Amino acid sequence: MVNKKVVNIAGYKFVDLHDRDELREPLLQHCEELGIKGTILLSPNGINFSLAGSQESIDGYLEFLESDKRFQGIPLKVTYNDYQPFRRMLVRLKKEIISLGLEDIRPAEFTGPNIKPTELEAMLDNEEEVVVLDTRNDYEVRVGTFQNAIDLDIPSFRDFPAAVEKLPEEYKKKPIVMFCTGGIRCEKASAVMLKAGFENVKQLQGGVLDYFKETGGKYWDGDCFVFDDRVALDKNLNETDYVMCYSCREPLTKEEVRSPHYKIDDYCPYCIDDSLKQKI
Repeated sequence: MVNKKVVNIAGYKFVDLHDRDELREPLLQHCEELGIKGTILLSPNGINFSLAGSQESIDGYLEFLESDKRFQGIPLKVTYNDYQPFRRMLVRLKKEIISLGLEDIRPAEFTGPNIKPTELEAMLDNEEEVVVLDTRNDYEVRVGTFQNAIDLDIPSFRDFPAAVEKLPEEYKKKPIVMFCTGGIRCEKASAVMLKAGFENVKQLQGGVLDYFKETGGKYWDGDCFVFDDRVALDKNLNETDYVMCYSCREPLTKEEVRSPHYKIDDYCPYCIDDSLKQKI
């Protein structure tokens, strides 16, 4: 860990930002001056960021961010590696910091309760009745997920509300623990489920990354997809051998990279058919 000089941080907060547009330029300028790369999303309802840089530059960013009281005390996911996993610095203005498409879902006003990683681990240790629900996209689930977790088989988070409607009716009375990579999607997903009549819904606090950090990843099979050039992290929060197809953005194993259906920067087993169609 000592030799890994690049600090990766991710964090979010749902908070009303009436001045969203005015925040963009100062944040971008400050990050560029510090040599930080990554992405900051700003919406009228909050901030979401995933950034990487030296420890000094990350400390400078956090000091600048927290000079605005609205952004103080944001829980951070912190990991380390030996290279910059982002290609540039972006600050984007968005309608939502995590796209769902439902204006009545506002986590700053209403969201589900949290359950700590160690509490979920204890429930699984004790073989308590619990439905573990994966809220992530299909390609993320393919990289890794909890043992016996419910996979909604959704290509996008916008498909979550429709997928929830197809869950068995008896789930509405069962204890449900939902999870995502860092917690942000569950803030909205839990509200969707509670409004749909699911009575006992909790969200895994800090998501998969905090679960790895606090429990060592017990009951998890595989790795965890992340949205940067590292592609996936193992249970020790170290980068794995996954690579990303730069045509369709699918995560690829070593075996898939060796496939005759993979050509770097052109196609992979998941998009080769589309690529061939375009060349006809």
